[in-house]
Amino acid sequence: MTEKIVVAYDGSENAHDAVNFALSIAKAAGADLIVAHVLEWSPYSFLTKTEVEERHKRRKEELERADKAIVSPLLQEIQSSGVNVEVMVKYGHIAETLLAIVKDTGASQLILGRTGQSSLTSRLFGSVAGSLAQVAPVPVTIVP
Repeated sequence: MTEKIVVAYDGSENAHDAVNFALSIAKAAGADLIVAHVLEWSPYSFLTKTEVEERHKRRKEELERADKAIVSPLLQEIQSSGVNVEVMVKYGHIAETLLAIVKDTGASQLILGRTGQSSLTSRLFGSVAGSLAQVAPVPVTIVP
């Protein structure tokens, strides 16, 4: 079974650095690379049927837009790397969704940038990277 490495990608410069680092690790180890893009999505429990339908429509549109604007350009850039790359674009709480991807794919490592498209508040009071470093079941590499 081929080793798998998950790298989080949000389109930021720091995430791009993490992808380049992950590519070098995957190439050296002969591993597959899973590029994970997670769109933050909080569940609302008190919506009407019409609101739920509208929200699902927007969700689908956002997934398509993220794939076209963020993920596809990255894939074009790294397709000649010689590494087998798979992409996962999902909705959910970012840290929880990345952990689920690691678990579901049997990945042996998680790589992400220190900062991404987050607010100053999360940088000061707790980031996705910090949370994952504390709870991930696999080694986490945080690329500066």
